[in-house]
Amino acid sequence: MPQPTAQTIRLHPADDVVLARVDIPEGALLTEGGARAASSIPAGHKVAIGAVDCGAPVRRYGEIIGFATADIRPGDHVHVHNLAFGGFEHEHDFGADARPVDCVRPAATFQGIVRADGRVATRNYLGVIASVNCSAGVARLIADHFHGRLVDYPNVDGVVALTHATGCGMAIAGEGMDMLRRALTGHVRHPNFSSVLVVGLGCEVNQVDAWFQCAELEPSDGLHVLDIQREGGTAKTVKAGIARIEALLPAANAARRETVSAEHLVVGLECGGSDGYSGISANPALGAAADLLVRHGGTAILSETPEIYGAEHLLTRRAASREVGEKLLARIRWWEDYAARNGAELDNNPSPGNKAGGLTTILEKSLGAAAKGGTTTLRAVYEYAEPVVARGLVFMDTPGYDTVSVTGQVAGGANLVCFTTGRGSVAGCVPSPMIKLATNSRLYRHMEGDMDVDCGTIVDGLETVEQAGERIFHLILETASGRRTKSEALGLGEAEFSPWVVGATF
Repeated sequence: MPQPTAQTIRLHPADDVVLARVDIPEGALLTEGGARAASSIPAGHKVAIGAVDCGAPVRRYGEIIGFATADIRPGDHVHVHNLAFGGFEHEHDFGADARPVDCVRPAATFQGIVRADGRVATRNYLGVIASVNCSAGVARLIADHFHGRLVDYPNVDGVVALTHATGCGMAIAGEGMDMLRRALTGHVRHPNFSSVLVVGLGCEVNQVDAWFQCAELEPSDGLHVLDIQREGGTAKTVKAGIARIEALLPAANAARRETVSAEHLVVGLECGGSDGYSGISANPALGAAADLLVRHGGTAILSETPEIYGAEHLLTRRAASREVGEKLLARIRWWEDYAARNGAELDNNPSPGNKAGGLTTILEKSLGAAAKGGTTTLRAVYEYAEPVVARGLVFMDTPGYDTVSVTGQVAGGANLVCFTTGRGSVAGCVPSPMIKLATNSRLYRHMEGDMDVDCGTIVDGLETVEQAGERIFHLILETASGRRTKSEALGLGEAEFSPWVVGATF
């Protein structure tokens, strides 16, 4: 654990760089290695403690994070001016680190809402879901009518509209349509919705009847459909939609919380706006919380395939079987092809904000991002928005784009999301609550209205990763029991519904 007065943080004996815990002025004597800083080093950035020749690998976490593009000397600031991505092959020793889970019995509990089919919810919403962007405005008008009008329904968390930018101008079948329908279906079936009203236009490519047939959905007491063209336009559809929701509110309000096992928790693990501290504070702390969740019988979903690129060997070593590991590598190969056919490369990441925070290459970012997955065995790999049925740690193939990734996790069944950030994110999520974890205390204080957890205590040596992980785990249980997150208090989450769009738009 870093000491409170430490100037830098070293993560592994084999590392060529250390992380500046505080701003280091030019000429300052480095306590690690004994060199003087050749220039000012911003907090969260890397400084060399050993010489690295041009073209040689540079290590952090004991792993290669890139290759020197110039000779690096002790005391040099190591960043985009002298470090770059470079490809190399990892050995995949499938399952070498897979271990039986040390289960906790009896498992922890929370106050959940048990649906008639046995599924457990952490929230109790009514949803209005658009089949196509063309029906988004009508869906929004229906949901907006109920804002501030639910005083007589205290057990209903809200009426929310989930709208998106696609559903037409796309191929009627294929990868893009499959992903969209999986994302929509996963939300229609989500236990955090008491009932759902689907609103279609009538002439869209994503025809509601065809979608329902494909997904084996049928209108029922908990699933209703309105077609704008059939109803006679905007005003008539909005009026009909309001009447449908009003009729559903009493049944939704009848829901009550009861004590249930933590095995019913499915938690999405997300990071966004990462910085140099992400891989040493919030991400490993969330990983420790994920380990606790798995030990108590729950499920954790690690995602963002482009952001485990270069760290996939750490996950394949934890795969429950060779088949699971190979499935993960197949998704990596899909992404390499996907990037190539769109004229891009996976090392386009990190983002400008990530680089300003001290991250230099996708290899460095991935090693830190993978820490969110903790240390338990990887049980399964899922494609985007597929229903998650395995328990324990699983991986879902998603983009690194935060809102698109979280949309897939929630469609897969996540009834709570934990989101780490070092630069500051203001995203929310419905119908699943989102807990925000700040990687450093400066950010937590600066954006306290958005941040739920301060993980800067790890950086400052006030708390171990394990202690922070236990604190996060207990907050997960409290949040699942109804405690509101900062993003919920701000009313965020509807606009962040964002299914992954792939393929041509016609």
